[in-house]
Amino acid sequence: MADCRKRKIEVVGGGDESKGREETHTFRKVIGNEPGDDNGSASESLLSGFKTIAVLRDSAREKNIFIHGKIDDQEAVVILEKTPIREESLPEIFKDSRLKLEMKNDIYSTYQLQPPPHLNEIKTTVVCPATEKHVKKYLRQETFLLEESGEDYLSITLPFIQSQSFSVQWVYNILEKKAEADRIVHEDPDPKVGFVLLPDFKWDQKQLDDLYLIAIVHRRDIKSLRDLTSEHIPLLSNIRKGGQEVIQKRYSVPATKLRVYLHYQPSYYHLHVHFTSLSYDAPGCGVERAHLLSDVIQNLEADPKYYRSRCLSFLVRADDGLLRKFKDAGRV
Repeated sequence: MADCRKRKIEVVGGGDESKGREETHTFRKVIGNEPGDDNGSASESLLSGFKTIAVLRDSAREKNIFIHGKIDDQEAVVILEKTPIREESLPEIFKDSRLKLEMKNDIYSTYQLQPPPHLNEIKTTVVCPATEKHVKKYLRQETFLLEESGEDYLSITLPFIQSQSFSVQWVYNILEKKAEADRIVHEDPDPKVGFVLLPDFKWDQKQLDDLYLIAIVHRRDIKSLRDLTSEHIPLLSNIRKGGQEVIQKRYSVPATKLRVYLHYQPSYYHLHVHFTSLSYDAPGCGVERAHLLSDVIQNLEADPKYYRSRCLSFLVRADDGLLRKFKDAGRV
């Protein structure tokens, strides 16, 4: 087993963008899209009384902003994100938009363009009621890279996970068709190797360049990569083959254009696999977090308990309780 106990923590960035964004899937309330919601008008005015407390994080590159505030005296986090410009909307943008000249110099000119309202949407995600943990998860913070041995996982990480009681009830709601049933694009109901496939909320399903789907396994006894052994190769192979075939058939995107991977650590502890377009620089697809599914399968074929003993690297935020546990154990 590789020895990683003497490796020091490294600063890798100014904010955990990937984890923060994925949590919008974990704790979400999408306005006006709840199945059976007959209170559409109330949803439409949900944010009319929103009172801003603080901007937690914003990104000019990703064109989003995370705001902490209150809705009817309840703590809330609102995420605003500009939607992509779609090719099919270009004729209408050019024809019906208003231009205001800002600057002209020789052949160069810049304008403020005001498109028709229906082409100027802002994707909005609401977390309400939000806890202090939710607010901290969206707050921009310094992040660090930890290396975790198999022993570290058993003695530090696993007890921490168990003590936090992270809820995955929303995952069970999907698997039991109590929520988001209309969003499922494929299901293999087999209890051992089956899964459901549905679009991630980061993908608006209006273009393929940022295609993003999630496969969630039916089994409830696998929390993460660390739990996988050679016993699970049929499950993983079925997800890879089934997911690629469905995406090819439904979206005409071949397997050679897909990035298929698992996160470690994941943002929620129920095994799931990410399917993203290669052309999309998806949050969390970097080497410090993403593990290609094909590599995972090959590693388990070579060593049945590969992920039980291997050192795995992952990001933690400055306020993460797990970082404190590693420090208390003298691992940082």
